[in-house]
Amino acid sequence: MPSSNPIDHPLITTFGRLVETHSHLERRLGTAMQSEVGLPHVWFEVLIRLARTEEGQLTMSALADQIALTTSGVTRLIDRIQAAGYVERCPCVRDRRIAYAAITDAGHDVLHRAAVGHVRNLRDTFAQFSEDDLATLDNLLDRLRSTT
Repeated sequence: MPSSNPIDHPLITTFGRLVETHSHLERRLGTAMQSEVGLPHVWFEVLIRLARTEEGQLTMSALADQIALTTSGVTRLIDRIQAAGYVERCPCVRDRRIAYAAITDAGHDVLHRAAVGHVRNLRDTFAQFSEDDLATLDNLLDRLRSTT
């Protein structure tokens, strides 16, 4: 007979596994990236999102949405990445209240170096998964992401 206690609900366990897995991967892969290239993983996430846009730039609010930080948190993060020379701020010509974060050439260079090692580490991480497993995982994550 299933427990009526809400703390024993299977969805809480599922979510806990997701959180625990994210934390473990972030720690392991982030530590590897930091030691190999000197780039914090959250910086990598910002740079890759900028590099994958057509113009190489995003607004602070768009970045905040994509990396799950507040706009003020992203602003402080961009301050640190800008001080390292990997991004620059660009004003919006149509609205002075809007600023873009744009990836620099140095940002592209460090992103490329980090991506090479990150792919290698991800291959090791997912070595036990088949192509079908990975396709299923991608599908499930896309479905989960679309509900938020």
